[in-house]
Amino acid sequence: MASVIRLEQVWKTYALGSVAVHALCGLDLDIQQGEFVAVMGPSGSGKSTAMNMIGCLDLPTKGKVFLHGQDIALLGENKLAQIRGKTIGFIFQQFNLIPTITALENVMLPMVFQGMLREKRLQRATQLLELVDLGERIGHRPTELSGGQQQRVAIARSLANDPDVILADEPTGSLDSKTGDTIMSFLKKLHGEGKTIVMVTHDASVAKHAKRVVMIKDGKTVKP
Repeated sequence: MASVIRLEQVWKTYALGSVAVHALCGLDLDIQQGEFVAVMGPSGSGKSTAMNMIGCLDLPTKGKVFLHGQDIALLGENKLAQIRGKTIGFIFQQFNLIPTITALENVMLPMVFQGMLREKRLQRATQLLELVDLGERIGHRPTELSGGQQQRVAIARSLANDPDVILADEPTGSLDSKTGDTIMSFLKKLHGEGKTIVMVTHDASVAKHAKRVVMIKDGKTVKP
């Protein structure tokens, strides 16, 4: 299998006053095409920083992050945003939907940044909301939807540009267990259809759905 995202000896250091805080300390991670990987770790382990690196949302202090074999540090900001937008779809714990626009418009938004024509955006967003069983809710704003429905909108939005990778940060963290199971079923279905899934979670019962578990402690991987 081909490598989609690869982290090589990645360090991330933040300055806290005069103190250097190392969030990542030489993290190595290789995400292969078609994998379902859970990234776990206790609070303060560096898993949130690792998620930012996996999602190519930040640059390492030291080390390299490769997206489809390209060193992201060598890409301009606009070029990286364009490639990231096509390659990675994001699902967040707090949904991160825009409350003033409809579910349909939220799903259409990532396609705007890729320059897709409006007619195609409308068609694809409608199809994606039907895929997550929200075809009758396309005109509703997030405040008119339940938590589970909002997360399904977020899943539809993550698929907008048909990305290779779905990166889910605590995707069931704000949901009750029954609704969480529904969301995990959607993610497993997407994996079965060939999507690469990377899921950051602290919940072992959620992580068991993945095919591989990566444990992070003190900013680097450890054996589970």
